[in-house]
Amino acid sequence: MDRFQHLGDVTVDISDIQVVEHDVIVVGAGGAGLRAAIECSIRGLSTGLVCKSLLGKAHTVMAEGGVAAALGNVDSRDHWKVHFRDTMRGGKFLNVWRMAELHAKEAPDRVRELEEWGAVFDRTKAGLINQRNFGGHRYPRLAHVGDRTGLEIIRTLQDHGIHQGIDVYMECTGLDFLKDGDKISGMVGMWRETGRFVVFRAKAAIVATGGGGKGWKITSNSWEYSGDGYGMAYEAGAELMDMEFTQFHPTGMVWPPSVRGTLVTESVRGEGGVLLNSEGKRFMFDNIPDRFAAETADTEEEATQWLAGDKDARRPPELLTRDVVARAIRKEVKAGRGSPHGGAFLDIASKRTAEDIQRKLPSMYHQFKVLAELDITAEPMEVGPTLHYFMGGIRVDADSQMSRVPGLFACGECAAGMHGANRLGGNSLSDLLVFGKLSGEGAANYISEMTSEPTADDDQIRSIIRSATDILNRESGENPYLLHEQLEELMQSSVGIVRTEELLTEGITGLDGLKQSFKKVKAAGASQFNPGWHEALALRNLLITSEAVAQAALLRQESRGAHTRVDYPGEQDEWLRYNVVLSKADDGSMKSEKIERPAPDAELDRIAGLSIEEVEAEVAGEQ
Repeated sequence: MDRFQHLGDVTVDISDIQVVEHDVIVVGAGGAGLRAAIECSIRGLSTGLVCKSLLGKAHTVMAEGGVAAALGNVDSRDHWKVHFRDTMRGGKFLNVWRMAELHAKEAPDRVRELEEWGAVFDRTKAGLINQRNFGGHRYPRLAHVGDRTGLEIIRTLQDHGIHQGIDVYMECTGLDFLKDGDKISGMVGMWRETGRFVVFRAKAAIVATGGGGKGWKITSNSWEYSGDGYGMAYEAGAELMDMEFTQFHPTGMVWPPSVRGTLVTESVRGEGGVLLNSEGKRFMFDNIPDRFAAETADTEEEATQWLAGDKDARRPPELLTRDVVARAIRKEVKAGRGSPHGGAFLDIASKRTAEDIQRKLPSMYHQFKVLAELDITAEPMEVGPTLHYFMGGIRVDADSQMSRVPGLFACGECAAGMHGANRLGGNSLSDLLVFGKLSGEGAANYISEMTSEPTADDDQIRSIIRSATDILNRESGENPYLLHEQLEELMQSSVGIVRTEELLTEGITGLDGLKQSFKKVKAAGASQFNPGWHEALALRNLLITSEAVAQAALLRQESRGAHTRVDYPGEQDEWLRYNVVLSKADDGSMKSEKIERPAPDAELDRIAGLSIEEVEAEVAGEQ
């Protein structure tokens, strides 16, 4: 490697760049990344865990309600077949069938494994792991720790993981992957504090970077969620799939503005909370179309209860899938029946005692008391839809979790396929446990079959560093903060919860303009302690992520799950045959394609098509 490299008017001594070597690097240290790293280490691989923030600062912590697994501790009728059926129906049958099967079958073992590693779950009177109701789930299925389940999972995985010999690299931003031919050979990163670069040499990489919600103005996601995994994998040659399915969680905080979008867990509704409009009316009963009730209710009696506004229905309409509830709140606001700050009221105070609320929902009580100066044991909360989760992501093989790029794996939110068109609450935590483990297995198997080690190319390293430092070396240019603000406004207005061809086309045109502006982005100052530079670097991945969502949403001409096209209302049978897949074309543009889905396994197809009575009878016969 040349000793000196000239980047603009800055001379960089390449020989001083830090080099770290591992068998595998895991990018992202939330639940999926931690579980993947643990599995790699268990299998004897030298493992490096790279996290953009501090270890433990992960969105897994936001998953407060519980982890979905058919343990059958509260209702013994629960079974992987019922969980699988619920997941497929929640995902509008666009899920990758094999992934939904693996998830439903393996989730109970992964939860019990957590318990063995020290997770302290709430208990039933019989001493078993307690489980609660959640939207879209037939039975009480969510194993929980009050409303701090994600925090307990992160704590458990960290405590267990640090004893596995994993090397952790905190506050390190991944810039781009390195390749030897078509195979992954490492990654170039940047230490956020000093601005110095680091080269990770590795035989495989696992991406576990979460979603890209910071492309929208109102989001539950924090600053880390800038689509880094999507952008890096896309640039390395991987495909993105199902990116049109962006979940707007129906209940985010709407007041005060400083915390707008912060998540209000579905557990509030799971514990009996109801949604009210400004007239005090429980409006969800008025937002269940006849066709939806017939298709979604598990029994004719339940559908009749919903449509009749029966407040004693076994499964209240507040616990319907998130896309339905989010659109209902939006409808009330647009009709002028919203809360004072543009949302709806979520009332738990009239349904539970103050002691119950503080015991069952301690984080929610504290969150509103501190941030909004509101006592949820006495007053209703103001809530509204917030961009929360990406169902789409990097296209992977169901069993190994490897993308089409040899040696590049993905798991958790940044991987596509498990959730289809809409994710059920609680499935994200079991998803990251199941597929975090499988990605670690996949990486270990891939490495064991290697005949020669890949090498990192010096020219690629130079190119990645030059691209990053050009932002610092320009005499003048665009302000990265203003560009990010423009992107948030554009995505919120043009690629939001409700979409049309006109809006999406406007959005794509606007994104083209922002991409041109990004080529001239400028961060003032030196590389050390420079948040403006970090903001500019994140913009590339945010723009790739945002364009992928907009292009996929434009191509899918139907409404399904979390993707609503008012110019193409309702689900179209033809579109059930296709996924939208995006990749980087030879000319550098983004290519979007309709890719025909493989036929489902006959047995899985049969199970998904059973009525609830039929599947319950079948499960009872097996027990």
